[in-house]
Amino acid sequence: MKRLPIISHLLKSSGLQRGMLITGLILTGILLITAIFAPLIAPYGFSQLADENGAFPTQAPPSADHIWGTTVAGYDVFSRVVWGSQTAVMVIIAGVLLSIFIGIFLGLISGFIGGWLDRILVVIADAIYAFPTLLLAIVMSIVISGGQSSAMGGILAAAFSITVVFIPQYYRVIRAETLRLKVEPFVEAAMVVGTSKPRIIFRHIFRNATRSLPLIFTLNSSEAILTLAGLGFLGFGIEPTAAAEWGYDLNKALSDTTSGIWWTGLFPGLAIVLTVLGITLVGESINDLNDPRLRGRKRLEVAKTATTAEEARA
Repeated sequence: MKRLPIISHLLKSSGLQRGMLITGLILTGILLITAIFAPLIAPYGFSQLADENGAFPTQAPPSADHIWGTTVAGYDVFSRVVWGSQTAVMVIIAGVLLSIFIGIFLGLISGFIGGWLDRILVVIADAIYAFPTLLLAIVMSIVISGGQSSAMGGILAAAFSITVVFIPQYYRVIRAETLRLKVEPFVEAAMVVGTSKPRIIFRHIFRNATRSLPLIFTLNSSEAILTLAGLGFLGFGIEPTAAAEWGYDLNKALSDTTSGIWWTGLFPGLAIVLTVLGITLVGESINDLNDPRLRGRKRLEVAKTATTAEEARA
């Protein structure tokens, strides 16, 4: 019976590596569960400022009504953090997956066809890759958003900004793999028998060129969270009335710290740290388990440990 890739990686891991992978999976699972069930978990809406008892107090400390307190604008901190997880997942899905599709397509075409098209795409990708990630995301956010105030408009603007940032990474990886694979005997044999170029690209090369994408996806997902938080912190992200976003909440909590109001910045900051930590641990663990050199070194260390234990018992 064929196991899921993540189950296979979990069974291959051991010791500290397994602990890191399990910790990452737990943190990532909490993020996904919170995002899916945000309407049931959050006691209030992300932009709600009042209920049947009246307006929410501003900068109120944690209490029974607001377990993580309220912000300077009167938003419930717990609800904002919970709804923020949904925004983060939506941006990851829209931004990273879109960059994967575009990057794979361009990489396959560029690497296989070559010529002037390949040279132009390489120059464009290198030019985009030369810009700092956050600076490029800010520029794209300004260009794309155009004053969008709706939830989907703000999320899509942030997602498209992140898409432009990540496309060159996937493009360069897939192009390099395509250049290597198109001279392999099985590809040349397909050409000899008259197989069409689209079939060779998307049937023969695609399968072998995309094996490293799960690792890149997990690492880029954590970077997407940081980029989204950076956009919100600098004021180029999603408006608070459109969707909850952790970076924006951190920005508004800056002035609270000098007054001893810790809860408005602590919980959004922890959400960012734990989310990035969880996704990064999963990605790094998968990278270690997919590297044959690390697996071989690990087996050697285990064998040495077993030998030492046997000698000590003797």
